[in-house]
Amino acid sequence: MSEREQTRTADVVIVGTGPAGAAYARILSEERPDLRILQFDAGPIITDPPGAHVKNLIDDNARARAQRLSEGPAPSSVYQSTDTLDGYASDAERIVRAGTFLLEDGYRHGDEAGLPAAAFSTNVGGMGAHWTCACPRPGEGERIAEVSDLDDLLAEGERLLGVSAELMGAAPLAEEVRERLARGLDPHRTRPVQPMPLAVRLEEDGRLWWSGSDVVFGDATRANPNHRLIDRTLVTRVRTVEGLVIGVRVRNLVDGREYEVDAPTVVVAADALRTPQLLWASDIRPPALGRYLNDQPQVVHAVKLRDVLPQDPTRAGGPVDVLSGVSWVPYTDDHPFHGQVMQLDASPVPYDGDILPGEVVGLGWFCAKDIRADDRVEFDDDRTDSYGMPAMRIHYDLTEADRRTLDRAVAEMVAVGELLGDAVFGDPIEFPPGASLHYQGTTRIGAVDDGRSVCDADSRVWGVSGLHVAGNGVIPTALACNPTLTSVALAVRGARAIAREAASALSLHRPQAGTHA
Repeated sequence: MSEREQTRTADVVIVGTGPAGAAYARILSEERPDLRILQFDAGPIITDPPGAHVKNLIDDNARARAQRLSEGPAPSSVYQSTDTLDGYASDAERIVRAGTFLLEDGYRHGDEAGLPAAAFSTNVGGMGAHWTCACPRPGEGERIAEVSDLDDLLAEGERLLGVSAELMGAAPLAEEVRERLARGLDPHRTRPVQPMPLAVRLEEDGRLWWSGSDVVFGDATRANPNHRLIDRTLVTRVRTVEGLVIGVRVRNLVDGREYEVDAPTVVVAADALRTPQLLWASDIRPPALGRYLNDQPQVVHAVKLRDVLPQDPTRAGGPVDVLSGVSWVPYTDDHPFHGQVMQLDASPVPYDGDILPGEVVGLGWFCAKDIRADDRVEFDDDRTDSYGMPAMRIHYDLTEADRRTLDRAVAEMVAVGELLGDAVFGDPIEFPPGASLHYQGTTRIGAVDDGRSVCDADSRVWGVSGLHVAGNGVIPTALACNPTLTSVALAVRGARAIAREAASALSLHRPQAGTHA
């Protein structure tokens, strides 16, 4: 097959290379390696292998370069620490992390709270090159009723992401932290305090390898001759005819060349804001598109442990080491927030002075949102963003229920801090909306096509044959825990549906090569 044919026809097109898009590529490579897969990303390849986490780059200059390349059309021109946790505990209205860029305008409407800290990454691997790698399972009210096999899917997501709860659970003082937390919290909760499951592995040389999309792609995708990853290429439209997907239109961001790709199946896995943007630009506009936007209200606090004994100071190599203990306070229906308890290198709070390994503890509480259709991202047909796509306008506010949940989270955080030690910087800090980077709900799953969802439990968009959506946007519940594991699990279900349907659907609709110039 010629180079031209390889990039103009496919069986499946995947838009986006974050963990959910990578999961589609992995499952299809494992279950249907005969399918021709083209996977596009508007951003560049910033690591080798493609999609790796930037924390795995030991050289500070290499890490800084990768972060600048992820920051969209106007990367930062001033020095930024390559540690995304530096300055994390900030009360600035528009917090921006290294490797990300803020929504330039449209982040607030009128006197609404808006999402002033709404941010993106544009690079192969997406936000999976910059995330914290926390992979807790949803529980109780966080679970998705429409997905009957959720536990099996979560287990498969853990396989793809390389999740371990043991590796960091054995860090110095981590057991002491969990024992103190458990004594104070477990008697009042239906889910116990436990080590945080993290997507990370320990290399033979003692370094940690943090999971990005490279781990999700796995050897099965990298060895698949029918999978091709094309970077710096923006998908501008999903092409349809009478409710049937026929392919995509793309623009090469290096030379500006535009062309069409024929494919009967398209998976849009951009992110929870840019996935609905692409559907809108494609005139695919179900009533729920962009609605039910869920960002997790977030508060942070920090303490210095009291009454602890000296620990073994031996460190493993690499930019972040196993001294960074991370514990988990799970969401419950009676306590509608999720807590991360992070030690030393994983702590968001800098501390001057001599400390023991694991002695400074950062607390981060994420609250379940009062989900409403009015919280939404809208798109402007008359204005465009820096990529030439419909401009975004955010409508988002905190309800009285949200304020009550936040107040309860702050009270619990103070009590938890007192269980552990002494406050480092005073009262907990409430982050501005959008700072969690955990946006969800804008292409949500539903049981029926009743105008309140965008797709079914297999992530198939209602009324458009051959179109799937993926990523955090498909999560329909008030998820308070980190969403990546859940979105990867849902991607596994969607990919398996494509694999099952491929034999009949693709044989009927496979286009002839070379249809478009």
